[in-house]
Amino acid sequence: MKFGITDYVIFVLLLVFSAGIGLFYALSGGKQRTVQEFLLANRSMTFLPVALSLLATFQSAVAILGVPSEIYRFGTEYWFLGCSYFLGLLIPAHVFIPIFYRLRLTSAYEYLELRFNKAVRICGTVTFIFQMVIYMGVVLYAPALALNAVTHFDLWVGVLAVGCVCILYTTLGGLKAVIWTDVFQTFVMFAGQVAVIVVGTIKVGGIGRVWQLADEHGKVSGIDLNPDPYERHTFWSLAFGGVFMMLSLFGVNQAQVQRYLSSRTERQAVLSCYAVFPCQQIVLCLGCLTGLVMFAYYQENSLTPEQKNASPDQMVLYFVMDVLHEMPGLPGLFVACLFSGSLSTISSAFSSLAAVTMEDLIRPYVAEISERRATLYSKLLALGYGLICLGMAYISSMMGSVLQAAFSIFGMVGGPLLGVFCLGMFFPCANSVGAIVGLVAGLAMAFWVGIGSFLTNVQVQPPLPNGTRIPSLDGNITTVVMTTLLTSATTPQRPTGLKKFYNLSYMWYSAHNSTTVVVVGLLVSLLT
Repeated sequence: MKFGITDYVIFVLLLVFSAGIGLFYALSGGKQRTVQEFLLANRSMTFLPVALSLLATFQSAVAILGVPSEIYRFGTEYWFLGCSYFLGLLIPAHVFIPIFYRLRLTSAYEYLELRFNKAVRICGTVTFIFQMVIYMGVVLYAPALALNAVTHFDLWVGVLAVGCVCILYTTLGGLKAVIWTDVFQTFVMFAGQVAVIVVGTIKVGGIGRVWQLADEHGKVSGIDLNPDPYERHTFWSLAFGGVFMMLSLFGVNQAQVQRYLSSRTERQAVLSCYAVFPCQQIVLCLGCLTGLVMFAYYQENSLTPEQKNASPDQMVLYFVMDVLHEMPGLPGLFVACLFSGSLSTISSAFSSLAAVTMEDLIRPYVAEISERRATLYSKLLALGYGLICLGMAYISSMMGSVLQAAFSIFGMVGGPLLGVFCLGMFFPCANSVGAIVGLVAGLAMAFWVGIGSFLTNVQVQPPLPNGTRIPSLDGNITTVVMTTLLTSATTPQRPTGLKKFYNLSYMWYSAHNSTTVVVVGLLVSLLT
């Protein structure tokens, strides 16, 4: 399955347009001469580009491959995650955004110093940096590896091209360039997924036929009201566990908070949160429909031996090549769609890491730093984190199935950070000692359960041959991504004792870890 010239041209155009937007904002307007302009787009953005940028940051390449493979393997249960988007966006719009916006912050972690003290702020910042540095290399490398396995698209050409273009437009064009490239990349992602769904549906014989085949094979799920938190997906874990996952992402994650703060007014920031809601429902529907069409297609067409041994994330790419191979340019459009997901996620990571490092770790400790020098440092930080990302992608290539653990760490850290912010905002009696002890307890609990789950699941099911491992769900920039690929659909026996505890549904991780922070934080605050 080779790529044609047209496919490569479309991929190159994506990179050229993205770099062009960065150069445009580097040479126009204020030319990124102040920290405010470089890190917050001069607080001049309107709600629509901010909303599409929030969406693009949320929708990584891992999600583009992960959601369809989840539906293909387990059915439509995952679609109920859409129920969590309502509260998961309403609470940030009316609780978190007003607080962050009115304080005129640059870094979300400045709030922790204002509410507690400097030590809590640094703990939050360091935790976030650790989370993002590990994640961004994997999110760049994993899709390129899957693509290479299926289409023989050169692995390091993909990684280096995407990494270097991303460094270029983030470092030169600042947050304004990041937001506008996100808008462009969002449309590329929509186009790629729609092309696959339309052509695939036509080949199967219409959407009615797709639904009929899925229904006949038990892939259309009803509402599972089982309250068991150890059940991987139920209505409760998706609709309510998902709310905490959304809050850790849209409420307190610096990559998203930075976008709210770049809005022209507080009202525009709140509107951006409202505007993301329908867009996210559309994205979820596109991912789920791709999975259903893929399932129907392989009921009508038999799998090749190569496809039978493929890992779930590769299956999506095999399907794309099977369906689109006769149409020059369309496989290239899907690859552009995939790498748009990577670009939007890692550019947000560079920008947010530069912001927190500058505002939380450099400015408070360097006396009398001039605006010009601060802007230069911010740009060098964005460049430095870009190079670290390429280094992490190289390390990812040597990690094998430990890739799972890297994704897990990303999911583990979001919950405790949410817990610290909630402790500060909702409990006036909480003090700084409680906040630090709570955060440490939350992180310890997160790593204990996460690593325990990882090791238990590795023993449960042997790895698939030649499998690139991408957790099969919304693995985007803060979503609680866990090792769902390694859990079989039907576990032979119910685990007991500690092993049962490790089997907690990954959808409850954020809720479990943030609650741990709040409970421990309050107890310690009352004792001290």
